[in-house]
Amino acid sequence: MPRIAPLTPPYTADVDRALRRWMPPGVPHEPLALFRVLHRNPELASRMFTLGAGLLGHGLLPAMDREIVIARVTARSGCAYEWGVHAATLAPQAGLAPELLRATAQPDAVASASWSPRHAALLHAVDELNDTAQLTQSAWGALRTYYEDDQILELFVLIGWYRTISLLANGLLLEEESWGARFPEPTA
Repeated sequence: MPRIAPLTPPYTADVDRALRRWMPPGVPHEPLALFRVLHRNPELASRMFTLGAGLLGHGLLPAMDREIVIARVTARSGCAYEWGVHAATLAPQAGLAPELLRATAQPDAVASASWSPRHAALLHAVDELNDTAQLTQSAWGALRTYYEDDQILELFVLIGWYRTISLLANGLLLEEESWGARFPEPTA
């Protein structure tokens, strides 16, 4: 059971409108439990929506790169909730193959699958930033090979944002969405 219960219908008109904005059009699911918990503090939810929607819908990174980063950050954070939401919806839409998606949850993601050099550079950067909050010169150089300054800035914000989302979901003990993908067990 979550530490803070998500709102349940019927919602007020304002909350209903806000929750619909958080969900992509035509999605057959109720608003995510995470969104419904955040709307216990509508002002905070509103501020978070702006950044989250901007990263997902208006970013400069290719969609597949964005989803690789999100999957790896949430996996490294042990956030089965958010990993499962993206694995069931946005990662497949971005073209992330199931075997690559599963590899993001393995201890050594790069060795667990056949990644392109660009995607291997992304994974190394996520892991370094996750482990040390620093980026080595070699990881920086690898990113610079594939990304422009504005994309790297977005990448760093994306990593931090999904670390924040992971901490939020884990701290609240959010239960995985019933339709979400199940977090894979690590392989030996």
